[in-house]
Parts: sequence; C-alpha cells; structure tokens
Amino acid sequence: MNIDNIKQFINDWSALGLENPTKAVELEHEVVVNGHTCFIDVLIPSTKVLIENKSRGIDLNKPAKQSDGSFLTPYEQAKRYADALPYSTRPRWIVTCNFDEFHIHDLDRLPSMIDNAPVKPRIIHFNHLILECRSLNFLVDPTDENIDDVKISSDAVNIIERIRDAFARKMLAPKRVKSDPVDHLSPEQKNILNKFCVRLVFCLYAEDAALFNPNQFIAYLNAAPDNRAALINLFATLNTPVDRRDPNLRAELKQFPYVNGGLFDDNAPDIPPFDHVTSNAITLEAGDDKINWFAINPTIFGALFESNLNADIRRKGGMHYTSRENIHRVIDPLFLEALHDEFQAVRRRRKNKRRELEAFQNKIAALTFFDPACGSGNFLTETFISLRQLENKILDELIDLGAPCTVKVSIDQFYGIEINDFACAIAQTAMWISEHKMLYDTDVGIRERVEYLPLKHSARIFCANALTVDWKKIVPDGADYIIGNPPFVGHQWRTPAQVADMAAAFRDLEKHGKLDYVCAWYNKAADFMSDNETRAAFVSTNSICQGESVGIIWRHLFDKGVHIDFARRTFKWSNDSENKAAVHCVIIGFSTAPGDRPKIIYDGDEKIIASNINGYLLDAPDVFIENRSKPLCDVPRMNMGSMPIDGGNLIIEAADYEDFIRREPHAKKFIRRLLGAEEFINGKDRYCLWLMHATEDELRLPLIAERIESCRRFRLTSKSKSTR
Repeated sequence: MNIDNIKQFINDWSALGLENPTKAVELEHEVVVNGHTCFIDVLIPSTKVLIENKSRGIDLNKPAKQSDGSFLTPYEQAKRYADALPYSTRPRWIVTCNFDEFHIHDLDRLPSMIDNAPVKPRIIHFNHLILECRSLNFLVDPTDENIDDVKISSDAVNIIERIRDAFARKMLAPKRVKSDPVDHLSPEQKNILNKFCVRLVFCLYAEDAALFNPNQFIAYLNAAPDNRAALINLFATLNTPVDRRDPNLRAELKQFPYVNGGLFDDNAPDIPPFDHVTSNAITLEAGDDKINWFAINPTIFGALFESNLNADIRRKGGMHYTSRENIHRVIDPLFLEALHDEFQAVRRRRKNKRRELEAFQNKIAALTFFDPACGSGNFLTETFISLRQLENKILDELIDLGAPCTVKVSIDQFYGIEINDFACAIAQTAMWISEHKMLYDTDVGIRERVEYLPLKHSARIFCANALTVDWKKIVPDGADYIIGNPPFVGHQWRTPAQVADMAAAFRDLEKHGKLDYVCAWYNKAADFMSDNETRAAFVSTNSICQGESVGIIWRHLFDKGVHIDFARRTFKWSNDSENKAAVHCVIIGFSTAPGDRPKIIYDGDEKIIASNINGYLLDAPDVFIENRSKPLCDVPRMNMGSMPIDGGNLIIEAADYEDFIRREPHAKKFIRRLLGAEEFINGKDRYCLWLMHATEDELRLPLIAERIESCRRFRLTSKSKSTR
C-alpha cells in the first residue's frame, strides 16, 4: 500500500489519545536483510511496535513471494525485519494489518515448552475497533499489556466467581464456612444465585457492547440507595416492552432497552440479599475498566464458567471441557470443510454467481445443529461463530455484486440438551453474546439495518436428561448434524443414576454393563438418525475403540446400519479450562446416510484415506475380537489375574507411608511398591503389605494386626462367596 494511505491510517490514531501521531512513528524505516535494503511500514520506537500493512483482501496467514524468492507470511516478513534491527530497538509487538483485521503478536509470549506450538496472535476486527479501542492502547502506552481473549475471558470468570462467593456467604449468614460457600447452599438458593449471575453477565456485556449506554448499568447501581430493590426494578424493566411500561417509570429506568428472549422473564425475580460487600463486589470488581466485557470469547467464557463447578461434581458427571482446536477437529471434517469448499467453488463461478451465492446462503441458514450434552454451549457457540464467519464471506461477495443482502444464519438453528440448569443458562447467554459479536464482523451497511434488541432469536437449550428424553421431541424436524463431547465415565465409576440412564438408553442391548457411559449417546444418536440423513461426531474416551467394548458397541451400531465416516485416533486431551482433564480421546464421525466423501482417519499429522473404518479405527474390514472363556490353543487356563480383595486394608497410600514406617518401623521389610494400571499410567506412588514368610510374632505387630483384622472382617461380610 502507498505511503499516503499509511499516513492517513496513522493519523486516525488520535482516537487513542496520541497527539500528532505521524510524529511519534517512523514510516518506511530502512533495514538491511541479507544484503537487501527493505522498508518497515511503521515503527514506533517508544512502544516497541512494528507494523506491517497489507492491502485490503490480502490473507494475513498466507505466504507471499518476497524479493529474494522466499515465501513468507506478513508476520514472518515483519519478524525478519525485526530480527535485523539493532538489539536495543527490536520490537516487542508485531502487528500485521489488512484493513479488515489486526493480528497482534506479542514476542514476549514464548512458544509452548511442551510442543513448541507457536502462540496464536490476538485478532481484532476493524468492525470491533470502537468497542475494543482499549485493546490497542499498547500502540501508544509502553506500560500497557495487550491481553488475549483467553486471559480476558478467564479474568471475567474470576470476577463473577468472586461475586458469586460474596453472595453465597451472605445467603449463608450468620453461618460461616471455610470451603466453597456455594457448595453449602440449598438447591433453591443455588438456582437463585446462578440465575442472578447469568443476568449480571449479560448486563455487564451489554454495557461494554453498546447495547446499553456507556456506564449505564454500573452508574445506575452506584446511584441506588438499595441495590437489591434497584435490580428487581431493572430486571422487570428489561423484560417489559417500551410501549407497555408504566408512564411514571423513573427516568433512569426508562433509558434501558427491552431485552426479551426469556433471560429476564420472571414475574417476581428473586435476587439474593445485598450488603456493602456484595454491592462493592459488583460495582468495584465487575465495573472496573480493567475488564472489557465485549472482548470476552463466549466459547471460552462458557467453558471456564462451567469448569468452576465443584471438581467432584465434574468428575462424577464425566464432564471434560473442549478447546476450540478440538471443537474444530469435530466440526471441520463433519461439515465445515465441505461448506468452505462449496463456497470457494461458488465464488469462482462466472455465470449465475449471484443466484448461486444466494442459494448457498439459504442452504447454510437452513442447517440445524444439535448437541445432546451441550454443557455451557461451547460446541454450539463455536459452530455458530464459524457458520456466521462463512456467511459474512458470502455477504461480502454479494455486496461486491451490488446485490441486496441481509444476515440469515441465526441461533434459532441450534439445539442443545443439558442436565445442569446453570450450564443451560450459561449456554443460552453465550449464544446471545455470540450472535451480537458476529454482527460486528458483518459489513457495516448490513449491520446498521439490524436491530439487536429486543432479542429476536434464541437457541433451543433444554434442561433435561439426554439419556431418558426422546430426542425427536427436542428436535422435532430433525437435525442435519449432531455434535458434542458427551461425558465419559468408566463402568466402575458410574453412580446408580447413571446405571439407570444406561439401561434407558440401551433398551435394545442387554450386554451394555461394561461400556463407558459415553456409549449411550452413540446408541441414542444411531436411533435418531435411523430414518434420516443426520450425521454425527463426538469426542469420546478412547476406550470405546479398545478391548472388549469394540465387539459390544460397534457390532451393535453396525447392525443398525451405522458406518464410520471419519475418525481421529487417540490424542492427548487439551482444553481451555484451568482444571484440565487428564484423559486420552478419539473423535468419531458416523452416520447411516450414504455419502460420496472419502473416509478419513487422522493419526497425529497423518491423514489416511480409508476404504473402510472399523471399530478399532483401522482401515480394515469390520472384525471383532471378543472375550473368550477358553484359550484358542493348548495352554493352561487363566481364571483370574492378580487382584487385591482386601477392601483396601492391606494397601498403604503414598501420603500415609512415612507415618506408617514411623509408627511401625519393623514392618518396613513387608512393604512393597504396588503398581497397577492407574499407578503406571499416572506415575502415582502406592504401597502394600506383602506378608509372605512373616512369622506369627511379626503378624502381631500392632499396625499389621489391625490391618489384617480389618481385611478379615471385610471378607467375612462380603456378599461374594469366593471373597468370603
């Protein structure tokens, strides 16, 4: 781009509070790279920023040929310039720009020490500049830290958690607890508090996203003598159409818009009790300008918010939270890659291009998506965002053709089931926020014709048990795609309620007891798609493609006409939650519908085109290795492996080892290292008493005798004859 355009671009920075912007920067700064003189578009020495500008429409992720014949992305080109500068003048920040997006690279953030994965840039769309202006302060303020959406979302969740804790303690007063106060609330109290927190998030977002007037919400609370009464009145106002409001409504309430959508739909909203601590928690914590609520990523925010549930609840429920990368490992091969390929074919058309683009837009606006274990909605939000990004590309093409156009993809196309009512509320709110944020990525001419409030669309998120409810009543017109990350719970960890759920989901398969809990979702999905062309893909524990499970679940599904369309073999789990699940997973895409796309197995970076994908995720015929009671050849029969049947009484946990030795030093020679599957896989230390060759006197050592007696009582009271 030419120097005049760059100067005009720099002059616009006066909005950031920088006087005479062009005097604070160096344009076309010379730098010598491999003997060639090159020119840095913009260098800002005072804030250590280097900017590489490209013309509008240039892909900032695509390598382009350089003067020396090499192919570099704009970032790689800028990094080469930066490395050629004297050390004292090298930038911390590299910004690439194409007048549609800023890509902000912080060179102080090093690649992952584990896999050397590069740090992804923070991306700010030009349509967001008014609302995310604060995120560009690093251009003019050397003390400013540009924070990515993961950090912003995490900080926002932490603020809401502190507010939630403050209110929970107030609700418990005068009782005091040292542990998480939310865990001590009654179910009714939790419901009141959760609903309040979700409403609070929406109001904070609305204030920073220009849905409310600037600082309107926090200023309203600061001016109110009674915050609880003020919020009861506000929530009622937000739920009342403007033309139906009391004509004598106070002026400060009249200024708030009508929201609709059911978020504030409550005839008598119950709000937790307030005091100066809870009031300050909102006005000082959440109202602080350090957080730009518009900048939160709804996919990350929802997952982090829900991940702060009690860890034991998460484990028992089998919940594992999914990163955006892993979401795309599901949705890209399931449908998104094909849609992008179709769009590229349409945009290259010479004839009837407008008609084909409009037909393609109508097609994606008619697709329906269903997550039957949606949690906080991160699969649904990321899918919606991806679909809207594709639609925006269609709209850009139509605008270039001079065609009238409007946004057609909506959150009405998305369905979910979630058993936790708090997660349901988070998912619904995350979808509303996603819809609003995507409008700011849409052409300004189209965006200005869209009136976001009152809310006109709503994702269909149902609070129900996905394994006992009829999915066809949730999605009566069928779904094009079923997606998600259903809970994983091994058979030995299931609760009685989950055992009953499995029985309800597997009415047609008696031998399901040893299957993982996640298999129930596969069976429900197979029944749902039996008379239509629905396609599904789930993240799952890799145990469903190993050992005895394969012959049970996959024979059953294949007999129903299911076939595997694509699969990703075992990979280590990663997610956006701070409490990262330590599991190994697979991704399996399946359907009963015919298709002309090749079957693909993903194995690390390898992509295998398969003729058939069997239950072991191999390119091989459908064979099953089943358990046998007798060996295939003439060898001694194995009845049982090494299995402790002691009720845990002869086992010494690592935390108890030192104390046991201190109290019973003569027992040390009988303590052996115990290595089972869990200890081997997770590197845990565990010990056991190995009493072979112990004398009668040694067996009378107090701690040993006590444990032997406990083991004896355990065996005598067992219902199993072999144990007794």
